[in-house]
Amino acid sequence: MALDPHMQALLDQFAGAFDLDFQQLDATSYRRFADQGVATGEPLNVAEVRELRVADDLPARLYRPSAEAGLPLLVFFHGGGFVAGTLDTHDDLCRRLALGSGAVVVSVGYRLAPEAVFPTAAHDCGQAVAELVVRAAELDVDASRLALAGDSAGGNLAIASARLLRQRGGPLPRALCLFYPVTDQTCGSASYREFAKGYFLEAAMMHWFWHQYLGQWPAPLDVLASPLHAADLGTLPATLLMSAECDPLRDEGEAFAERARAAGAEVELVRAEGMLHGFASFAPFVPRAQAYLDDASAWLRCALGASA
Repeated sequence: MALDPHMQALLDQFAGAFDLDFQQLDATSYRRFADQGVATGEPLNVAEVRELRVADDLPARLYRPSAEAGLPLLVFFHGGGFVAGTLDTHDDLCRRLALGSGAVVVSVGYRLAPEAVFPTAAHDCGQAVAELVVRAAELDVDASRLALAGDSAGGNLAIASARLLRQRGGPLPRALCLFYPVTDQTCGSASYREFAKGYFLEAAMMHWFWHQYLGQWPAPLDVLASPLHAADLGTLPATLLMSAECDPLRDEGEAFAERARAAGAEVELVRAEGMLHGFASFAPFVPRAQAYLDDASAWLRCALGASA
């Protein structure tokens, strides 16, 4: 399928913006560029937005879609290649997920590479989930209806958190919602070659991200960083994985979904036709991206038993 015309317009707008020298680039300079985010206009209204501190003083932000008591809890981890991304860059997406899913969303600002290399972010995220569940009464959420979500690197961290929580004896989420997740540090799939350059996320950029996160790249394979290669995927909770058709990460995300399903996990795989990596954050400008986000929200609402 051809690239969605609204996506093509965004890609044209960004033309040249990502022409970066990844041999010389440092994380501070990249963040200065990447963390500007995308202007989305006036923020969508939710019933409450609250700043929190979790897991040894990490920043977090709570979004309550309505005044209803005891809503489900959706913990969200932002993308940004493990190097960039903030609570602000994903503010609009978290508001949309809260309103669409009917769950209280808590977005977690985990520590970033290269200052905090692997596995720091994964452990930050797992610890944050465990603490938020303990604080359920304070936050007025129903922690028995828990889901984890994330986009790109955040999807990787949602998977890592679910696996770490199971290894530590809980709490166990009911559901995972993954948007174009990073699942394989080897970067060797066909979609890496097909969409290596010119489709927003580029292969050279991913190689640089992995180097920052792992401290070197290539690096010894670690299944906490590369869950595609993990042997325990059958223990994952019910999972929705949305890949983007025109994305270097497409094949590794879809392979992860297929392997988890083959291992016994309940997995729904959706390929977002005509979409680029990052489409969930482009919902304000791309109607088809909003439609996919609506589908993900409806899936979460059903998985968590949220009221309509």
